Amino acid sequence: MRHAPPEIATTDYHTAGEPFRIVHEGAPIPRGGTVAERRIAAIGNDDGADSVRRLLCQEPRGHADMYGGFVVPADDPGAHFGVLFWHKDGFSTACGHGTIALGVWATDTGLVESDPDGVTEVRIDVPSGRVSALIERSGGDLVRATFRNIPSHAIARGIPVATSRGTVHADLSFSGAIYASVRAADLGLSVDPSHYADLIALGREIKWALNDAPQAQHAADPRLSGVYGTILWDDLGAGACGPRQRNATVFADGEVDRSPCGSGTGARVALLADSGELGPDQVLEHRSIVDTEFSASWAPGPADGTVIPSVSGAAYRTGEHRFTLDPRDPVGAGFVLR
Repeated sequence: MRHAPPEIATTDYHTAGEPFRIVHEGAPIPRGGTVAERRIAAIGNDDGADSVRRLLCQEPRGHADMYGGFVVPADDPGAHFGVLFWHKDGFSTACGHGTIALGVWATDTGLVESDPDGVTEVRIDVPSGRVSALIERSGGDLVRATFRNIPSHAIARGIPVATSRGTVHADLSFSGAIYASVRAADLGLSVDPSHYADLIALGREIKWALNDAPQAQHAADPRLSGVYGTILWDDLGAGACGPRQRNATVFADGEVDRSPCGSGTGARVALLADSGELGPDQVLEHRSIVDTEFSASWAPGPADGTVIPSVSGAAYRTGEHRFTLDPRDPVGAGFVLR
């Protein structure tokens, strides 16, 4: 970035341990009639969007696993606002933990009038469609926040993937983005921080092995094609309300979700509903690599074979920031170290 940007104001939250930086003042507004179109323009750095992404995501202002979003206009008056999700490798099509954080932020700030003793729906346009955050409060205090995703579905099962630990079999599903699911034990691993480096390495191998596969091409919108992340999961056995699993979602190019991953949880729900392992009256207990938790369920989708996942958790404000760039700073927009 050759010139200092205007001051950029953000409010940061975490959802189940995963950061989300909300850029609500000084955010770039790339060209486009829809958020999906604005994402493509942002990738091309329209209105400096990619430059600002790098400034806020890279060190010393961020880190290799930073996540955030630019608040942009909605596609139409049916939504309260839109968002362009970003991470260290670019702009994503979906983000469940970010949707939860945005819903809490919108009701915390009064951008969306909140019922202090009930549920408030915050409607948000994202690149993959229109999603909702259902914010439940009691006495004004947050009880839970539920991310309701777009129609999701299983794509293919048992796809053989050659890895450095032998051939494993992956299941593909879509929930705003395409995910590959592989049982961690099939790689000789478990979802534990002690296996962090190996989970990243194998997650990246599987993603790139399947990214250009025919099954990973979205039939209706090529902008949604490609494997966004690999979900490496452990079976924790049946609970009182349904299945229990732990996962590490390795997304983009080697980032690890500290939460159970909102859209990734939706992708797991699509597979478990398809197989009958998660019934319509059951709840998936989904834990992360740091043992934070989402609970998830589903309702029938608009087309055969589709479901609408609902993923519940909470988000908490961690700080407010006003960022700038000193034009004399030799580090400039920053760097990434893992």
